[in-house]
Amino acid sequence: MSLVIADPCLIISEVNADNPKLDTTEFVELYHTSGHRASLDGYTLVFYNGNGNIAYKVLDLKGHSTDDRGFFLVGSVDLLPKPAILLPPNTVQNGPDAVALYHTSAARYSEKMNATAMGLVDAIVYMTRRSGGAEVLAETLTPGEPAFVEDEGAHEGDESIERCLLSGDQWGFQVALPSPGQRNNCTPPAATTSTPLISELKLGGGQVDGFVELTESQAAGPLVLVVLDGSTDKVSMSVDIDTSRKGMISITADRNYMKGDKSGAVAVYSGRASDFQVDSSLSQTQPLDAFVFAGPGDQPSANLTETLIPGRQAYQLSTRFREGGFCLSRCGVATWARDPGVFWEAPQTPGQPNQCPWPRICPHTTVVPGSPDAPPHLPPWSRGDFLINELNSDTPGAAEDGEYVELWHPSGRRVSLQGIWLLLFSGHNNRPYREISLTGQFTTANGYFLVGSNRLVPAPSLRLPPNTIQNGPDAVAVYRSPFGPPSAGHAGVPTQGLLDAVVYRQWGSDKEAQGLSNALTPGQLPLLEDPEALWGDESLSRCVGLRPADLSAFVVAPPSPLRENACPQPPPAPKGLVISEVSAVDWTNHSQQRAFVELAGPPMTSLRGLVLTLLVQDQVGGNMAMPLTGSTDHEGFYLVGDFDGADQAFPGGVTVPVAGAVLLCHDLFSVCRSASSLTNGSLTDLLVFSESPLLLSSLSATRGQQVMPALRSVEAGPVSLSRCSCCEARSPSSWTSSSGTPGTANLCPSSTFSSEIDLCLGPLSSDWLEHSGNCSGLIQGSRVLEVAGYLEQQCHCGISALYLQGANFSCVAGWLRVKGNIRALSNHQKALILQTSHTHPSPAQGETCTGPATNRHLSPESALGLQIGLVAGVLLLLGLGAALFTYLYKKRHPLDYYSMELNEHAEGLSEQ
Repeated sequence: MSLVIADPCLIISEVNADNPKLDTTEFVELYHTSGHRASLDGYTLVFYNGNGNIAYKVLDLKGHSTDDRGFFLVGSVDLLPKPAILLPPNTVQNGPDAVALYHTSAARYSEKMNATAMGLVDAIVYMTRRSGGAEVLAETLTPGEPAFVEDEGAHEGDESIERCLLSGDQWGFQVALPSPGQRNNCTPPAATTSTPLISELKLGGGQVDGFVELTESQAAGPLVLVVLDGSTDKVSMSVDIDTSRKGMISITADRNYMKGDKSGAVAVYSGRASDFQVDSSLSQTQPLDAFVFAGPGDQPSANLTETLIPGRQAYQLSTRFREGGFCLSRCGVATWARDPGVFWEAPQTPGQPNQCPWPRICPHTTVVPGSPDAPPHLPPWSRGDFLINELNSDTPGAAEDGEYVELWHPSGRRVSLQGIWLLLFSGHNNRPYREISLTGQFTTANGYFLVGSNRLVPAPSLRLPPNTIQNGPDAVAVYRSPFGPPSAGHAGVPTQGLLDAVVYRQWGSDKEAQGLSNALTPGQLPLLEDPEALWGDESLSRCVGLRPADLSAFVVAPPSPLRENACPQPPPAPKGLVISEVSAVDWTNHSQQRAFVELAGPPMTSLRGLVLTLLVQDQVGGNMAMPLTGSTDHEGFYLVGDFDGADQAFPGGVTVPVAGAVLLCHDLFSVCRSASSLTNGSLTDLLVFSESPLLLSSLSATRGQQVMPALRSVEAGPVSLSRCSCCEARSPSSWTSSSGTPGTANLCPSSTFSSEIDLCLGPLSSDWLEHSGNCSGLIQGSRVLEVAGYLEQQCHCGISALYLQGANFSCVAGWLRVKGNIRALSNHQKALILQTSHTHPSPAQGETCTGPATNRHLSPESALGLQIGLVAGVLLLLGLGAALFTYLYKKRHPLDYYSMELNEHAEGLSEQ
């Protein structure tokens, strides 16, 4: 684990938010890790107030650049050196607050905006011991990492929060003397005199003697330095340490034992050299401090690394060996021992403070906001923590060298594992047989962390000897326990700080794990990793949900370490299932206002394979997704909400956002959660209740395809958005605002509350949406949705296309005429519609709508009536025509019986 040189980046290096007495020397220091001048175009610095979690200061850094050493200062007018951007005294708030650095369009950020992770590059969230209360800012800007607590008593006088490298590529903050425009102090923590630490090392390469320097020690008992061979795990040399001298302790090692061309280790133990004889095997006694190194092409054994530096990696030496050997110094400021990652290549300084170089690696992964590589962030209303994502406890063959436990953080991004513990339990005694601290570790950029056998591919971050994870009946559990091992002080199975657990078994061994099941996953049977379920290897993979300690979320699937789980493809999407009703708890202040999502479809329809996704307005990547379980009830309803009677509850801390969208998705969980690459085949239904162009664009929707809750539509009661057209998915014209009816039929516009209106709406160009003052475009092609939208602009009472099924509208000289029957939800809403009718005069009151109508549109009901009327009219005309013809004919040819008789008589005479 040599110091990595990566692409340089801009970071928040130091913050001084609170000065003694008057705050006249506050500052924020940025640093470009190249150590050279760099342009700050495209960067924005935002200051957040933890009281309300909103921005109180926004600085566009366009046109600025760092100095020639990479530093850039924003600070008070009295600060020396003079800042590039000056701030009035007492501008930087003391905490709980945050400073965030963004790299995207500065137009996205403004004062009084909510905290956002969109375009985030770097951030620090801080508070004092007295203030507290920075949880929401930390969840939004630094998910998985708590706010930094500034200790005002750490230094006499002034102090600042400075960023320092902890270990390897892991960064952190500490309190130190202010150093504006200078390299941070970043001095390693002072070791206790009772526990010496390795401070410097020299690997001589066989040409010169090796060298080990320890911090001062006043240990009560004897100490010994032990050098071990990495290929044999045997002691090469052991030396008693003289603790009687003051100051640093220097020890020379024979050049043959600390070469650096092959793997080895140096460890400090309590004891004497006689306890560690040359050629004796590696002791299982835990050392006070240890350093394990890997030579070029030569790795130490898993037994050596796991015993001496559990959970850490050996220091990887460079292939180019310098003349005179390698000189390594303790430079990382991590407070823990037995970690080679705190050592960097640096000049040897025996008896003097270490001369550590300034690191040139980044504390974050830089991505282009909105790109497919942009990591999702935890939304401010989500409190997800680490989950067990996959477990492979039994691999083919006797070696058992492919075992692993995979953890995952729901943020899907790089997160610190500070204070996290992984415990492996035995079902035979209900006690942990392995207790592993993950402090100092970080997940991958996608949120994964792998603990597994040393031969596992891909390589785990924490390696275990083969056959470590028992096959069952056993358990794996993950805890958050920042103050020590979870088992400390617990006689039974610890449950305090428990984040997630999996209890598993072999064939016929489920009863043997009863004690673990009762404590970790009560009421659930242990999982069976069936070795005959798949050809080759298999694992227990989380596929059906994100609830902790929920064994029903796991299925047997092919192993997929550090990748998305290879879950079985979901069954075909159920037919006829739609989002039926949505309500957010903050839409009104009514005591009965509740947050829920109601689905509707055929009764007893299985929801397996469906994912419900909640999107928050202007929170890119801030999505919550939950796989649905169970099926619709006998009435065809399925309720998701946090109240009695709901079929499924929202995860802890999650609710329907005030403005956003609800998606019903049928695809892989990760695809449904991202909501950015959904196809028509995977998007089952969608309801957008936001006017945010960013959200509409991300869903490939346009303005007018959203449905906003109209609070006036309901009189003094809870409000929800309700579907009133049964089966047309993704159709905004199917929705209306109404009183909430979770689990029962929706309340929809009814002819019971209809009213006859005749409206004439004037041609105000600002009101005709995008039709430039002429209403003809509104009704062209029967665009009822746009007409309803215009009417709702006048009424603000919840009018949608559903209300206009019995109305006709036409365009007369640029004016919109609406005449006929308009439905309503209630007498209250009917009164609001009639009030709109009185506000906008009818044709009888104004002369504008009396001319010939153009572009007339008739509703389907009116069109049917017109067709019937036309047919009746034609039949009537035909009847009248026939009657008239008969009348005229008879008039020209009268029936004269006297003439007929004379003619007949005449004919008779002539025949005679």
